[in-house]
Amino acid sequence: MIDNIDRKHLRRCVELAREALENGDEPFGSILVSSAGRVLFEDHNHVAGGDHTQHPEFAIARWAANNMTPEERARATVYTSGEHCPMCAAAHGWVGLGRIVYATSSEQLVRWLSELGVPSSRVRPLPIGDVIRNADVHGPVKEFAEEVRQLHAKFHAR
Repeated sequence: MIDNIDRKHLRRCVELAREALENGDEPFGSILVSSAGRVLFEDHNHVAGGDHTQHPEFAIARWAANNMTPEERARATVYTSGEHCPMCAAAHGWVGLGRIVYATSSEQLVRWLSELGVPSSRVRPLPIGDVIRNADVHGPVKEFAEEVRQLHAKFHAR
C-alpha cells in the first residue's frame, strides 16, 4: 500500500542519503511526517565522526519524544531510505511512533554489501517486525533499489 505521497517522501529520503554521501557519510536519510502530511523533521546519517549511533531514525525518535504527544507520535509516519537497524527500530518502538515506510530493506543492503566484499556488521540486520511488535511497516519499494544500491557502492568504493 505505497501511494504517490509515500513515493514523494521516499524520494526526499534518497536525496538526504545522497547528501550524506556527499558529506562523506554513509548514505541513509529519513523524514518524520505528521498525520496531516507536514514534514516535521529530516536528517541523514552522521556516523563519519565515529559515533555509530548517529542514525537519522534515532534522531527522529528523540525529536518526536521531545516535541510530540504520544497520540501525535502514533499517527505520524517515518520514511527512510533504508530499513531501520535494530537500534533505530527499538527507539521507534519505545517512543511509540506509528507507520514506517522504507525504500530498501536490510536484506537488500546485506546482499549488496556482501557483493561488494564489505565485512558483515557486528549488529544483526533484523527486520523491523522482529524488533517492534505489531509494527505498521511497508517496504521495500522496488523503484528505489538501484539508486540506493549505487549510493552504497559509491560509499564503499572510497
